Amino acid sequence: MPKFVDLWVYLSATPLFGLTATVAVYVLAQTVYAHLHQAPWANPVLWTVLMLAAGLTISDVPYPTYFSGAQFIHFLLGPAVVALAWPLWQRRVELRQRWGRLLIAALAGGSAAAGSAWVLAWALGLPQDVMMSLLPKSVTAPVAMGIADKIGGIPALAAVFAVVTGLVGALSGKYLFDVLRIPTTHDGWPIRGFALGTAAHGIGAARALQVNADAGAYAALALGMQVVLASLLMPFLVPLFSSLF
Repeated sequence: MPKFVDLWVYLSATPLFGLTATVAVYVLAQTVYAHLHQAPWANPVLWTVLMLAAGLTISDVPYPTYFSGAQFIHFLLGPAVVALAWPLWQRRVELRQRWGRLLIAALAGGSAAAGSAWVLAWALGLPQDVMMSLLPKSVTAPVAMGIADKIGGIPALAAVFAVVTGLVGALSGKYLFDVLRIPTTHDGWPIRGFALGTAAHGIGAARALQVNADAGAYAALALGMQVVLASLLMPFLVPLFSSLF
C-alpha cells in the first residue's frame, strides 16, 4: 500500500497524469455511451467532466497540475473545429442555394439565445457583470469569453455558462425535437442539426455528428455562423441596448 501511494503521488505530479486520465475516462464514457445506443443522458462529455472533477477533488490534485497534461488535448480543439469544414464542403451546393434562409435562421436563433439569457438574468435579479457573462452562452466557450470581456462580463464565468448550455442542449435536444415533431428524415436532420448547433455550439455539434452526418454538417455551420455573428454584433448592440434600458 505505501508503494502504491508513492506511485500515485509521483504520477499525479507529472504532465502524463492529466493526459492519461482524460483519455482513459473519456474512452470509458464513450464505451458506455455506445453500449447504451447513444442515449442523450449518457453523453460522454458530461460524464467525463463529472468523473474527472470528482477524481481531482478526491485525490486533491490541483487543477493546474492536471491541465499541464490535459493541455495537449486542449490544443487539438482547434484542428477539430477546423475539420468541421469538411462536411460543409461536401454540401456546398445546397448551402449555396439556402444561404439566405440559413442567415435569417442564424440571426433569429442567436437573438433568441441572447434574449432569453437577458430575460432570465433580469427576472432573477442577477448583477450586471453576471448578466453580461450569460448573454453569449450559446457561443462556443473561447469566443464567449472574448465577447464577455468586451461587453463587461467575466470571461471565466462566460466559459462556464457556455459549457453548461452546450451540455443542456446535447442532453435535451432529441427530446425537444421529438416533442416539436421535427422528423428524422432527409429534410428533418438539417433542421435538427442547425438548431442544435445554434443553441448548443460545439458540444451540440459533436452530438449531432454522432447521430447523423447531415445533422452534424448543419450543426457545424450553425456553430460557425453564431461565432461570426455574435463576435460582430454583440459588442456593438449590447452596450447600445443597455443604454436604452
